[in-house]
Amino acid sequence: MTLRIERDKESGVAVVTLDRPEKHNAIDLATAAELAAAWREFRYDDEVRAIVLTGAGEKAFCTGIDRSAVVPQPSSPYAIDDPLLTIGPKANDLWKPVIAAVRGMACGGAFYLLGEAEFVIAAEDATFFDPHTTYGMVSAYESVHLALRMPPGEVARLVLMGTAERVSARRAYETGLVSEVTPAGEEVAAAVRCAEVVAGYPTEAVQGTVRALWSAHEPARTQSFAHAPHLIALGNLPPERQAELFGRRRGGFRVR
Repeated sequence: MTLRIERDKESGVAVVTLDRPEKHNAIDLATAAELAAAWREFRYDDEVRAIVLTGAGEKAFCTGIDRSAVVPQPSSPYAIDDPLLTIGPKANDLWKPVIAAVRGMACGGAFYLLGEAEFVIAAEDATFFDPHTTYGMVSAYESVHLALRMPPGEVARLVLMGTAERVSARRAYETGLVSEVTPAGEEVAAAVRCAEVVAGYPTEAVQGTVRALWSAHEPARTQSFAHAPHLIALGNLPPERQAELFGRRRGGFRVR
């Protein structure tokens, strides 16, 4: 198992932990399937009323899809098979609140998860970046998730600067991606405290509020996602050229 789930029946809070610290909690196909199954299971578990999502270890919350995952793609530019599209709670019709607790790196496909959380709490050593453009790939779904949380210019800089820059927890807080910054190691406890408060309220009202909030930006997200397969098909370099770019050593990065 690459996912660890802990339930507290008294508080009604579950903590879901991506448990691949040796891989910086990158998501392989098994993890993607486990995440989808967990969200769908929570739909039927009335004892769980709020959820905290985090990553094991100190180095990373999640670094997106595991590069070793083999995902065959259709030849049509109008379709794409992306296992990350089904890893989030909303993609699995779960409307119980999810709070993300981030420590270390959160990059690339991590934004599929952060984009479907109600809000994000980050340790002061957390950093956020998107490496897609650096390696000849279009940042499509990630950009859409970020654009629904941050000012356009901040999103553009984050996704276009690639691996050259990382956004600090403090800057992420200033631009709306993060709602609270804690000392390193205290992010999960802070998220659990919030989850316990929310779990103590009538769950029908809470879930209705989550659904209402999501509906406010759902049309824009749906329309933007419809363009993503074409943009990726047109803009991504062939896999062998991407591999060449991954193989090149690059300099350091700036944290801002």
